[in-house]
Amino acid sequence: MATWFLIIIYLSFISLGIPDALLGSAWPVMHRDIGASFGSAGLISMIVSVGTIISSLASGSIIKRLGTGKITLISCCLTAAALLGFSAAPSLAWLAVLAIPLGIGAGAVDSALNHYVASNYKAHHMSWLHCFWGLGAMMGPMIMSYFIASRNSWRDGYSTVSMIQWGLVIILLITLPLWSRVAKLHQASSEQKKRFDEHQNVEENGNSGLYQTDAKRSHPIHIPGVKFTLAAFLCYCGVEATVGLWGASYLVGAREITADTAASWVSLYYGGITLGRLITGFVTLKMNNRLLILIGQMTAIAGGIVLLLPLPDVCALIGMILIGLGLAPIYPGLIHETPARFGQENSARLIGYQMAVAYTGTTLLPPLFGLIASQVNVSLLPVMVLIFLILMMMSSEQVNRILKPRENEGSI
Repeated sequence: MATWFLIIIYLSFISLGIPDALLGSAWPVMHRDIGASFGSAGLISMIVSVGTIISSLASGSIIKRLGTGKITLISCCLTAAALLGFSAAPSLAWLAVLAIPLGIGAGAVDSALNHYVASNYKAHHMSWLHCFWGLGAMMGPMIMSYFIASRNSWRDGYSTVSMIQWGLVIILLITLPLWSRVAKLHQASSEQKKRFDEHQNVEENGNSGLYQTDAKRSHPIHIPGVKFTLAAFLCYCGVEATVGLWGASYLVGAREITADTAASWVSLYYGGITLGRLITGFVTLKMNNRLLILIGQMTAIAGGIVLLLPLPDVCALIGMILIGLGLAPIYPGLIHETPARFGQENSARLIGYQMAVAYTGTTLLPPLFGLIASQVNVSLLPVMVLIFLILMMMSSEQVNRILKPRENEGSI
């Protein structure tokens, strides 16, 4: 039963990933068909992200009322309906309206599933969970590229993705009773583990137990290192979304690559994220999350430098794949570290905050670059990507520096 349950969680994360890269892949031809300006993709992205932020912040109370299974089902219904609407949208105004349920559908399920896996599964499960998101994000541009190249129709691309989402809705509806059964098993196991941990803390009376007590008494946002972690999330999701949304437009506008080829190259960027997370799931068995996060950040920065340099066009593809590979371990690694760094009792609320701040990055950075691209040039994409990758690495390393003295005390 537990294995089937994990497969359903993975399938749910595919549904989160599929819509994420569709808009950016279709936009080079889509904006002309609906009479929208080039930079208005940032507006649609912003509306989606605002909906996601709101539902992420409200996810804790919603999950308590409805449960993770029902939230996942409802969210998939919302995204499937919104994508079907996108395929028929006649104007930018319609896209703006449909972006609301698309964003709301993504936020609550993202927070719920991330918290569940971070609390109940090991690091490799978290990496593989986000690998399935990457699989969905890679499928989206591939589907869109096919329909643009073969039928010259971005609308068929959206309607096809919507049908895939409705198929997942049917699977979730059939398996809905499984969620409550598995939840009871995990709850019993969690209570047993909690009693054991309390007994160990009483026996050891160490610094780790004292830290957990202090963390319980203070608001989670005031725990040392939390604010820098939130900054890292903001930069990470800003970079990931900016490359996903504007990568195809950069390749078409700055590198003069055809729209269908650009869409397929963006799918390979998400392919880099997917493959990286698949590999990371195995590597976490031998290497800790923090080292993997640092290696990922350095790899992504190397990819940004390759993208920036005036090299042959194929190097732009290599740069995007390197950025994808580098980003792969960062997001799942940071989430999985949350209970260990800041206490199990704070993790649910903090992961909700992390999701909200992450989507704030998704909300602000892509439209900011859209404004820059409209006023200056789309060729500035690698510069902006590098700036935020460096800021992310600085924030992440600052968290490690803050927590190191506490960990040293705990090991004495």
